[in-house]
Amino acid sequence: MSGSAKRRAAAPKVARSPSLRREERKPEEGSQAAWLSCHRLQESLLSSASGYSNYRGILNWCVVMLVLSNARLFLENLIKYGILVDPIQVVSLFLKDPYSWPALCLIIVSNFFVIVTLHVERSLARDVLSEGFGLFLHSINLIGILSFPVGVVLTVSSITPVGAEIALMCYTILFLKLFSYKDVNRWCRELQKAKVRTLTRSQSAPGLKKENGEVVQPVAVYPGNLTYKDMYYFLFAPTLCYELNFPRSPRIRKRFLLRRLFEMLFFIQLLVGLIQQWMVPTIKNSMKPFKDMNYSRMIERLLKLAVPNHLIWLIFFYWFFHSSMNFVAELMQFGDREFYRDWWNSETVTYFWKNWNIPVHKWCSRHFYKPMLKKGVNKRMAQTWVFLASAFFHEYLVSVPLKMFRLWAFMGMMAQLPLAWLVGRFLSGNYGNAAVWLSLIIGQPVAVLMYVHDFYILNIEGNQ
Repeated sequence: MSGSAKRRAAAPKVARSPSLRREERKPEEGSQAAWLSCHRLQESLLSSASGYSNYRGILNWCVVMLVLSNARLFLENLIKYGILVDPIQVVSLFLKDPYSWPALCLIIVSNFFVIVTLHVERSLARDVLSEGFGLFLHSINLIGILSFPVGVVLTVSSITPVGAEIALMCYTILFLKLFSYKDVNRWCRELQKAKVRTLTRSQSAPGLKKENGEVVQPVAVYPGNLTYKDMYYFLFAPTLCYELNFPRSPRIRKRFLLRRLFEMLFFIQLLVGLIQQWMVPTIKNSMKPFKDMNYSRMIERLLKLAVPNHLIWLIFFYWFFHSSMNFVAELMQFGDREFYRDWWNSETVTYFWKNWNIPVHKWCSRHFYKPMLKKGVNKRMAQTWVFLASAFFHEYLVSVPLKMFRLWAFMGMMAQLPLAWLVGRFLSGNYGNAAVWLSLIIGQPVAVLMYVHDFYILNIEGNQ
C-alpha cells in the first residue's frame, strides 16, 4: 500500500449533513445547469407567509410624505394668514386684570384640604377618631376639593378659562392623590390590627450604603409616615398612588435634567405657536358651516382640523408624559419612570386606555376597579364604572372652565365602551391598530368643534 493510500485509510470519515450534500449538488456559477434553473419555491415579500418584517424604508417614506404634506399646509397657512404667533396674547389667556391672580390664589388655598387630610389621618392613627367618623371627614374634605373650585370659577368673573382649567386640573390631581393617601393609610391600620407590624420594603435612595455598596433609603413605618415632609413629597411626586416607601433613584443626573428642561421649553413654545398659527384660524373658519348646517363643509372643516389637532396632541403627550414628568421625577429622585407604555401599538381601545396614561390607570385599578371586584361586581360592570368616572372628570375639566355644560366630553368618553366592543369583536392586528388611530385622529376634533361652536354662540355671537 502506498503512503497516500495509507493516509486516506487512516483519515477519519466525516459525516456530511444533508445541507452540505445539497450544496455539493448545486451547480457551479457559470455552468450550463445554473443557466437552465433560476427559480425556487418562495413567497412575495409583501405576503404575510414570507415572514418578512423589515419595513423600515416604507416607514421612512411615510415620515417623509407626512413632513412634506404638512409643510405644504403650513406654508399655505402662512401665505393666507401671515404670522399669527403672539406671545403677549398668551399672557391675556391667564390674566384679565394684571393685579388679580385668582387661579394662583385658588391653587394656594388648596393647601387647606391637604392639612385637613393629614390631621384626620394623625387622629385616626392615635385612635382619637373612629374609622367611621374619619371616613365621614375624609368624604366631606374630598367633596370640598371638587366643589369649592367650581364655586369660585363660576362666581369670580376675573378668572380666565385657561387659568380656571389649570386650577381645576390641580384640584383634580389633589383629589386623586388624597383619595389614595387615605386608602393606603387605612390599609396600614388594618394590617396593624391583623398583627402585621411591617409594611416596608427596601428601595434605592441616596445617603445610606450597605456593605456591598448598594444604596438604600431609610424605611418608613406607619404611623411614622404621617409628616408634612412625606405628604408634600407625595403631592409633588409624578404619581397618583401613595406608598410609604417610594422607589428612589440614587442621584440627580444634571445632563438628563437639562435635556428634559430644554425639551419642556421648546415644545411648549411649539405648542403655543401651532395653536395660534394653525388651530385658531381653522376653528374660526369652521363656525359658519356649523351655523348654516352645511354638512359637506362641516366634514371638510373637521378633516382639515384633524391634522393640526392630532399633531398638537402628540406633541403635548411627549411634552407632558416624557419631558415634564421625567424632569419632576429626576428632580425629586423618584425612581418609577413608567409614565406610559407602547399605546401606539394598541390593537384594541381597551389596551390604549390602559397604556397611554399609566399614573391614572394605576390609580383606577388600585383604588376603583379592584375594590369593586372584591365587592362582587363583575368585570364588565366595573369597567363601565371606571369609564363613567373618567367621563365625569373629562367633562368637569372642560365644562366648568368654559362655564357651559354640554356633555360632549362625557358622551365622547362613554362612546369608548361600544367602540371598544366593536374593535375587539370584529378587528384585530393591524386593522385594530388602524381603528384606534382613526378614533384618536377624528374623535378629538369633533369634541373640540362642538365646544368651540357652543362657546362662540354663547359668548361671542351673543355679545355682537
